[in-house]
Amino acid sequence: MERVAVNTAAPYEALIGRGLLAEAGARSAGVLRGRKIMIVSDENAAPLYLERVRESFARAGFMTAEFVFPAGEEAKRLSTVERLLDAADAAGLTRTDGFAALGGGVVGDLTGLAAALYLRGTDFVQLPTTLLAMVDASVGGKTAVNLTAGKNLCGAFHQPRLVLCDPDTLATLPPAIYAEGMAEVIKHGALGGPELLDRIRDGEDMERLIADNIRLKSSVVSRDEREGGLRQLLNLGHTFGHAVEKLSGFRIYHGEGVSVGLMIAATAAEKNGLCVSGVAAELRSLLAAQNLPVTTPFSAEEIAAAAMNDKKRRGDTLTVVLPEARGKCMLYPIPAAELAGLIACCDGEVTGL
Repeated sequence: MERVAVNTAAPYEALIGRGLLAEAGARSAGVLRGRKIMIVSDENAAPLYLERVRESFARAGFMTAEFVFPAGEEAKRLSTVERLLDAADAAGLTRTDGFAALGGGVVGDLTGLAAALYLRGTDFVQLPTTLLAMVDASVGGKTAVNLTAGKNLCGAFHQPRLVLCDPDTLATLPPAIYAEGMAEVIKHGALGGPELLDRIRDGEDMERLIADNIRLKSSVVSRDEREGGLRQLLNLGHTFGHAVEKLSGFRIYHGEGVSVGLMIAATAAEKNGLCVSGVAAELRSLLAAQNLPVTTPFSAEEIAAAAMNDKKRRGDTLTVVLPEARGKCMLYPIPAAELAGLIACCDGEVTGL
């Protein structure tokens, strides 16, 4: 088993090991104050794992309640959070009780926000069942739901008390869902892990790969918990990726959007003389090897317009993350009006195809 310390204001651990879901109750008992837990899942994960997790918490002396909602980005709304909060109240959860997020990134984001809001803040644990959630969404305390204008525009910073990653759950993932997690793994390699890029290509052991991704993210989050500066680097590929997701009507997966966003950022950086040559080609190779999209039919102008509501915008300035070299990126503030010009060079190569 791998163990990663996440040193935020309220420190916690991420544990990575096969069979950990069956130990969720015993592991959580050591970090949660109360003994009543609301297990939150969606219609994809619940049939596979809910009974196992419920029994684990019951064996550890917890009273359990469950809330299951429809899978997908469409359910990641305040209306679902409200129903969850009403269910928590009906179940009698108090301020010392908590929530358990069982599922992918949507489940983790939504449950974390509910935990932040219920009684002005309660505990929660993350039990991610997808690769994307394990290496990214479950760690760092970003919780959010979507608004009509865009993704994750309503949220809060609220750290979990524990993260349990069980790689056995990856065997149940459809190939496209597994691949979108690899988009975040490749993103982390592009950010600060050139050796990670090598190991992805060579086929690294998954338990170690997950742990090293969490270590990389933890090292950033521990220095900038509330995204005042450095943590913005973790948004590599996301400004453009979220825009592509929005333009698609959220018909593509988040990781697929990130994949396209990575290609837009790397291509624009190279063509504008901000990045050494070869970075975009390597990323294209790694992403394509995972059957992730590296082009989009939406034009640079459409993508820039859709990015205007990005949550990282400050007044008339938007900070995008661009590669500089292999395993090295920078924050690039740009007037929002100039964003379309920055990525116009991508048309015909990544965008507008």
